[in-house]
Amino acid sequence: MSDLASDPKTDRHLLESAAREAGELALSFFGKDPETWFKGNKSPVSEADLAVDRFLAVHLQNARPHYGWLSEETADDRSRLAHERVFIVDPIDGTRAFLAGGDEWTVSIAVVESGRPVAGSVFCPCRDEMFLASLGGGAWLNGERISVSNQSSIDGAALTGPHSIVANQDVLKAGFKGTAILRSLAYRLTMVAAGRVDVGTARGGPSDWDLAAADLLVQEAGGKLTDLSGRQLIYNRAKTGHPALIAAPDPLIESVREALEVVIK
Repeated sequence: MSDLASDPKTDRHLLESAAREAGELALSFFGKDPETWFKGNKSPVSEADLAVDRFLAVHLQNARPHYGWLSEETADDRSRLAHERVFIVDPIDGTRAFLAGGDEWTVSIAVVESGRPVAGSVFCPCRDEMFLASLGGGAWLNGERISVSNQSSIDGAALTGPHSIVANQDVLKAGFKGTAILRSLAYRLTMVAAGRVDVGTARGGPSDWDLAAADLLVQEAGGKLTDLSGRQLIYNRAKTGHPALIAAPDPLIESVREALEVVIK
């Protein structure tokens, strides 16, 4: 059964309002030592993550009851695989930053259709930055159009990623310029879409919820997010994990891939 309210721009507006309210909820826990524990993969989760997850599940699924649901903090029952459109959510992307008092954590939400994102929101509440995109509708930050950088060479290209990549001597010798470490992967990739850095990287292991919204932002801003073979990512599969990734302006993506292939595997 199709949902009548399925236009990507309409969904983008829904994601914007949901992300903003979710951000306000997360801020009510921020800096107040929320109850925290560790999941089986040793990553932290807090009562704030779960509160935001519950809010988004109710808000979004009530608005689009025929969409599937995939969230980092909700048990995956695989029923989503039967849906043409699916919400993919990370209630707080960058929980370690959130718990440590960092300001780069985000609320990341996407609508995926037939395996690819068609609407996305990455909201950074502490910095009051709302990044939005819809398929064919461009990428936006607080109402202003954004685009990837015009960097055409890896020589001098600003690169963000985990410390093991940013500070790697082979990366620096290739001509890349390391930047500050960002503990939200969604925010890290969104920085490429905004043209604040030229290249974003991730080692193998990120999941759909880390990537889907930022992927669309990069695409709509004129860039690409691919694996090391140059393939775009497909979402809402049975397995939600992805290999090592790079994001960069379209003209730069191949040279970046060749330069970083061995380093970030």
